[in-house]
Amino acid sequence: MSLIVDASVAVKWLSEEPGSAQAEVLLAGVDDLIAPELVLAEIGNALWKKAVARILDRRQMLDGIQRVPAFFDRLVPVPEIATRATEIALDLRHPVYDCFYLALAERERCSLITADKRLLSVAKKMKGIEVQKL
Repeated sequence: MSLIVDASVAVKWLSEEPGSAQAEVLLAGVDDLIAPELVLAEIGNALWKKAVARILDRRQMLDGIQRVPAFFDRLVPVPEIATRATEIALDLRHPVYDCFYLALAERERCSLITADKRLLSVAKKMKGIEVQKL
């Protein structure tokens, strides 16, 4: 079975925060973990914020971003789902970057897991997509 993982979950693999233990369970599970390539930029930004706040140092941030691709069984190129993500964003009045995960879940017909309450809420408006809260 495949599972779409968004950045709010994936960043918990790299920095201890609430939900990190639950996120670790995903890595040890049997599901194929999939994300749009955009996840790299989003995780990089989250790690950068932690570095600026001195939660992580420079080396931890750089090591973390280098490790990210190995966590996923597949990273989907952004152009493959960009049009659908934009349509969803317009329909749901929600930021496009989050809608890449929704478009991918729709296309792959698999569940999306997120720790983002706002994304969880808006995803419930889409028919045919199962969304799980971390």
